[in-house]
Amino acid sequence: MATNAERIARLERMRADARLGGGPVRIDRQHAMGKLTARERLDLLLDPGSFVELDAFVTHRTTGFGMEEQRILGDGVVTGHGNIDGRLVFVFSQDFTVFGGSLSEAYAEKICKVMDLAMKVGAPLIGLNDSGGARIQEGVASLGGYAEIFLRNVLASGVVPQISVILGPCAGGAVYSPAMTDFTVMVQGTSYMFVTGPNVVRTVTHEDIDAESLGGASVHTSRSGVAHLAAHDEAEAMDQVRGLLAHLPQNNLADAPRIESRDPWDRMAPELDDVVPDEPQRPYDMHDVLRRVIDDGELLELQPAWAGNILVGFARLGGRPVGIVAQQPSVLAGALDIDASVKAARFVRTCDAFNVPLVTFVDVPGFLPGVAQEHGGIIRHGAKLLYAYCEATVPKLTVITRKAYGGAYDVMSSKHIRGDMNFAWPTAEIAVMGAEGAVNIIFRDAITGAQDGSEERARLVTAYEEEFSNPYIAAARGYIDEVILPRETRPRLIRALEVLADKRDTNPRKKHGNIPL
Repeated sequence: MATNAERIARLERMRADARLGGGPVRIDRQHAMGKLTARERLDLLLDPGSFVELDAFVTHRTTGFGMEEQRILGDGVVTGHGNIDGRLVFVFSQDFTVFGGSLSEAYAEKICKVMDLAMKVGAPLIGLNDSGGARIQEGVASLGGYAEIFLRNVLASGVVPQISVILGPCAGGAVYSPAMTDFTVMVQGTSYMFVTGPNVVRTVTHEDIDAESLGGASVHTSRSGVAHLAAHDEAEAMDQVRGLLAHLPQNNLADAPRIESRDPWDRMAPELDDVVPDEPQRPYDMHDVLRRVIDDGELLELQPAWAGNILVGFARLGGRPVGIVAQQPSVLAGALDIDASVKAARFVRTCDAFNVPLVTFVDVPGFLPGVAQEHGGIIRHGAKLLYAYCEATVPKLTVITRKAYGGAYDVMSSKHIRGDMNFAWPTAEIAVMGAEGAVNIIFRDAITGAQDGSEERARLVTAYEEEFSNPYIAAARGYIDEVILPRETRPRLIRALEVLADKRDTNPRKKHGNIPL
């Protein structure tokens, strides 16, 4: 019979073996590829000394194919819980040094266990992905494991924040788990995502492309919109995850963490009085507005390289986390197109799911015209953004800085779709369309019959702007709560957030709505 000392020594040996993963040679190979190991990544992500591992001694159950002699403790994924800034999170970190990080039945069960725990206790879930996909030797059992994970991604959606970090390959069916999480972070040069790899693409479509060009970080943050953030290295990726969590609550029943702000709540910004150009067609950078309004000018912008005509991201106002949605007049004049509508709609729904108030800055000339947009389904995609704002019950503040034309005025968190506090600057133009277009339609005969058509058009445009294209008509009807000086925007928004802090709003009882996907 073994002594207690021998049993303790055995446990210590097993722990040491589990920490080695696939062994020193494979760890060196991982480092040579510019990648950290699964455990090194957890050390970067979590507060020092806070990680508690679960299921460290799990091994695969495969027989045949020589797998009996290759049972490695942990079976290719490190799971457990730890703290980020003192707050509990659950994590899994895929270990590429063990069978290329390929997923087995036992491996999937480990991930499902921490997912179930995250939902039970109401804590965020973070997945560090670096895997070659399903373990071929396990066949359908591996595929079933993926399906079990997908199911939990859906059940956890809107319950606890889910963040995926792509740190190596993520291909085939494996991509659908990150796709269903709330945020995806990639690392430039070492991570990629695609359903079918370059070899399959080359065989089927005869297109010659490499993994980076097909599904690298630059592709998914600028063209596909699959990823929210791209980091230069793994350390920066972990910092981005920590930044995201700082603006999110633990779960859907909690509020996002509020901090003491050093930026005075009543700070005025006189520079804003001149930020909107006198010429209505001249662009400006909405970042210049946001920097002067939010706490310390700090915006955690998401998907900055995709659909640049709309900006989304997290900031703070008076120490309170808020979600920012803002048109960008310097890109496509801030018009809403397919990608911008989808980008903003997803963000609005994420904020609503996790009790983060929404602050919307509007300068929109309408929906982008064109055959490609109409045939691409701008009606359906634009309706997603409208649906998201209508459905949202969190506090919703709106500031119209310049244009709010046509149906886009309605969509962008207008009073008519339960906007709580709607403000406008004196430079706001709220109308069915721009003055030039309206005059050309309404007064076409008068302009044609005038001796000097251009002079008559200019006079009528001025008259239309004074009569209709200004914020005071909407304010007179209560569609705008107040026309404010641009410099007053920050204190007015912070006071409004305080007023709405205990807002209660509900939607009709139903299984779920039918968003126009």
